Amino acid sequence: MDLPWLSVVIAARPGQRDIAAVESARRLDYPRERLQILVARGRQPSAQRNTAIRQARGEWIYFLDDDSMPCPGNAQRYLKHRADPKVVVIGGPNLCPPDAPPLEAAFGAVMANSLAFGPSAARYRATGGVRDSTEKELILCNLFMRRDVLMEAGGFDEALYPNEENALMDHLLRQGYRLIYDPALWVARRPRSTLRSFMLMVFTYGRGRAEQVRLHPTPGSLLNCAPALFCLYLVALPWLPSWTVPGLGLYALVVLVARRVPSREKNAPDLRRVPAPPQVAWWKSSGLIVLTHLGYGLGFWRGLFTSLKSARDRTSIPVTVEEL
Repeated sequence: MDLPWLSVVIAARPGQRDIAAVESARRLDYPRERLQILVARGRQPSAQRNTAIRQARGEWIYFLDDDSMPCPGNAQRYLKHRADPKVVVIGGPNLCPPDAPPLEAAFGAVMANSLAFGPSAARYRATGGVRDSTEKELILCNLFMRRDVLMEAGGFDEALYPNEENALMDHLLRQGYRLIYDPALWVARRPRSTLRSFMLMVFTYGRGRAEQVRLHPTPGSLLNCAPALFCLYLVALPWLPSWTVPGLGLYALVVLVARRVPSREKNAPDLRRVPAPPQVAWWKSSGLIVLTHLGYGLGFWRGLFTSLKSARDRTSIPVTVEEL
């Protein structure tokens, strides 16, 4: 029996030449005659992906970021989960490759730390077994989605970037569909290379979540308010009653206890991050966890006051789709 068409959609910048995800997609364990690879170029990834969705032939679409390097077996693995018509999203972790430079490995370790990233740490380490999941654990750089359900939902909200997939997955859950997390369905992807770019990423994640809350509020986003409240607590600390001060010491103690790199998971794939060497031990642990909370919290506050109209205006930027 012929396998169904599978479309791989990769968002890229205009004029971008080196797209690692394209070569990796070609190495997927899937018949080439049933595999469509689409590169959507533009400057608003939500709009780029929506344009590509309309041109896709696949029953399912595999979304990759331009630097995602998927495990070749991912295409076969998604087939094991697609039989249930209620399953419309299948994804797995985005792992730091073991040859990443020390500072990047430190960033990868912090993102995989549950205190730093909460339940979303599952996006950055292979944890647990195959399970029903939520938008907290799944990430768009490594995500299969059923095309007909995507079209029915109207695609991604183009006023959002990032967090466009989070809002969509929340909507699909409310419709009674299932989202599957498979720890063995992974991509390798390098973390940010500098502290400045890492902090900008965390700030952007916070901003995107706040904009999502404004447009698509759900109870599940309440946990994401915690870093913003922590920032508010720090600012207000000089004026707060003395009995609130020990809270800062308790926070410091929790960070010190939780700073270790996550140990190898039972179901982890062979590709594993390596611990950062001692000279960056501070960055991989306590310091980066604190900076992550502060950056995300400040980004969240920023996102509460951004102009969403400006975000929508970005969708007027032309998008081109190339089939490879």
